[in-house]
Amino acid sequence: MSLSRRAFLQLFGLASSLGVFSTVASHQRQRSEDFYELPAFGNATLLHITDTHAQLNPIYFREPNVNLGIGPARGRAPHLVGKALLQHFGIPAGGREAHAFTYLDFEAAAVRYGRMGGFAHLKTLIDRIRAERGAQNCLLLDGGDTWQGSGTAYWTRGRDMVEACNLLGVEVMTGHWEFTYRESEVLENVQAFRGDFVAQNIRVREESLFDYPFEDFPDFDEDTGLAFKPYVIKEVGGHRIAVIGQAFPYTPIANPARFIPDWTFGIQEAALQALVDRIREQESPAALVLLSHNGMDVDLKLAARVSGIDAILGGHTHDGMPAPSIVSNKNGKTLVTNAGSNGKFLGVLDLKIQHNRVRDFRYRLLPVFSELLKADPQMRRQIQKIRAPYEARLGEKLAVAEETLYRRGNFNGTFDQLICDALRTVKDAQISLSPGFRWGTTVLPGQPITLEQVLDQTAITYPETYRRTMKGSELKAILEDVCDNLFNPDPYFQQGGDMVRVGGLDYVCDPNQGFGKRIQGMALEDGTPIEANKSYTVAGWATVGSQSPGEPIWETVATYLRDRKTIRIERRNTPLLKGVRNNPGIADYERLA
Repeated sequence: MSLSRRAFLQLFGLASSLGVFSTVASHQRQRSEDFYELPAFGNATLLHITDTHAQLNPIYFREPNVNLGIGPARGRAPHLVGKALLQHFGIPAGGREAHAFTYLDFEAAAVRYGRMGGFAHLKTLIDRIRAERGAQNCLLLDGGDTWQGSGTAYWTRGRDMVEACNLLGVEVMTGHWEFTYRESEVLENVQAFRGDFVAQNIRVREESLFDYPFEDFPDFDEDTGLAFKPYVIKEVGGHRIAVIGQAFPYTPIANPARFIPDWTFGIQEAALQALVDRIREQESPAALVLLSHNGMDVDLKLAARVSGIDAILGGHTHDGMPAPSIVSNKNGKTLVTNAGSNGKFLGVLDLKIQHNRVRDFRYRLLPVFSELLKADPQMRRQIQKIRAPYEARLGEKLAVAEETLYRRGNFNGTFDQLICDALRTVKDAQISLSPGFRWGTTVLPGQPITLEQVLDQTAITYPETYRRTMKGSELKAILEDVCDNLFNPDPYFQQGGDMVRVGGLDYVCDPNQGFGKRIQGMALEDGTPIEANKSYTVAGWATVGSQSPGEPIWETVATYLRDRKTIRIERRNTPLLKGVRNNPGIADYERLA
């Protein structure tokens, strides 16, 4: 159950009478000249970042204008965009917060308010809160998707981000894209990380136990089969706080299982409930939180089914939610948050703990405006050191953008279309396919498109391209499968990405239909219908199964950009959507039936 601001206010007193959280703070602050004035509250502060995707420097990132909620999720956070989001959370239009949380007036607002995020600026904000609250009263948590998403992360196998997080002072983390490096590389990074890496849902396969390198995995538990510590107890403000890790449950499905052949994942709901019960009984923590990379819809369902968790600090779906959702379960209520992506936000959860229980809280998701936060000198030097060997290559100017190039959105983005156009042109294909990843920075009109910005969209460990023939029936099966992953009414069957992007192909989509019936009217750009038994030449990249034979996708896109010099998307293969008019998760979408 996601609550509006009005419903939040109605919880005052009600929750107190139920013996749970008694008050909830709106995202809004006391108006002040200091944007980051944050009155102290309670006696323990949890700081939360997630899905930074290796963005060490400040970036532009356009929030989606399409984030549809279907069925029970319709009109419920996180499936709100634009004006509907502002109204739901009581955010005034036209200001800094409206820019941070929505796509509205993006280009003008981006120029007005500048870039966001950046680890040097994030460190300044975190250090300020630690100084104000007392470092011993704060705990910094990282929800994962940290070691991947940039050229330097790719070239250093994530080690650049481990070093940056150590300097930032991250104390506990879990993962997802971290597991797209090989097991040995994951281990090396975990050992180099100065905090605790936790995951209650990663186990060693039984068939791997005979030759598993136990000596290299000090956190392996022979009794449970867990590959990593499932939780840690941290003392914050003099109180014991349990932090359970929940890694992305579908890693071997969404990403190549060949990189991590010895591990199983999954939601592990029953195991989680048993672990929560055991921690409550044996450890007697004052607070118990789940550091999750499930995605917000999954977390909302999980919170309703697993009791005893005070708060879920979530990630994966990149939803910057200005206020939490409160979910009822059989033994109380659980706070569910999601802290956006790309270093744009810092979640601040203040807890008031009395008699070894959480009695009250305040939550704020702080936008990180780099122009308002002086860069931390030490972190700035660290970033310069990391980037120095690659600076010339990263800075290569390939072309100039004549319009905003962005990715995020359920069905398409202009940078996605650029990738699809590059694949079709360079690979001489009729149709192109590109994954619906939710990471990837934004380029403003008039800015150069550098190799670094191409890598921001494509830097993965399985970047190889392909060119092959596919039947029309295969194309439809791919679209149906991904669409079900996005719009299945059961959140446990959603994997959190967006729809596969297409080039040279038009189609109709009805998200409200069931599996196999959502994709209709498939046709080539010239209007020729796609025939089930006819073969088509298709180019793509990022195959999850066996490795593709072609060059890395960034080389394909760079070739395309060098040839064109300036980029304006002439035609977007955006599907015609049925049944979603007046849905608050879609706005300013040009093709509605």
